[in-house]
Amino acid sequence: MRAHLARVDAVLVQAVIAAALSFAHLHDVASAAGQDGWKAWAYPVSVDLLLVAAWRRLRSGEVKTAGWCWFVIALAASLGANVATAGLLDMSQVPAWLRILVAGWPAVAFLGGTLLAHSAPQPQDDEPPAQPAIETPPEPSALPVPAALLEHARKVAAEHRARTGTPIDTPTLPARLGAPPPLAQAIAAQL
Repeated sequence: MRAHLARVDAVLVQAVIAAALSFAHLHDVASAAGQDGWKAWAYPVSVDLLLVAAWRRLRSGEVKTAGWCWFVIALAASLGANVATAGLLDMSQVPAWLRILVAGWPAVAFLGGTLLAHSAPQPQDDEPPAQPAIETPPEPSALPVPAALLEHARKVAAEHRARTGTPIDTPTLPARLGAPPPLAQAIAAQL
């Protein structure tokens, strides 16, 4: 057990150091490219969050093309900043193309994050399309649901039943609540 904890601690320390250095490099490039104050600090957060969102897509078992695409884009941005601060560029005379890339990054990151968060997985060629009319009961979940959220979900479900005459299904619930699917499944299990 101790050996396992020591290995995890070493990996965690290495990951924190690497993340801090990469974060600083992204900040330095953004700052040198004319983004000052809070904006320079937002760039590393944006790049790292896009990396995490893409990695989650890759690990989810869903269609992985989008995950790989956005992972490579965010990794290129991170690696590019790390290399740029290694002395290959004069950070006091940032070229116009780098200023353009830095200025355009927010739109790219927003598009990538939005597509990763809101694109539904497509059925594979050998899978039949999902049947929305067939509702399977959600599996019980250990995810805790705040009482206020559960009460709000009950109101949303009652409103849906009153309007449509049918119980609310699990795919509709997250859309109506603005809740991620795992939380919506936990709520549906308690309704």
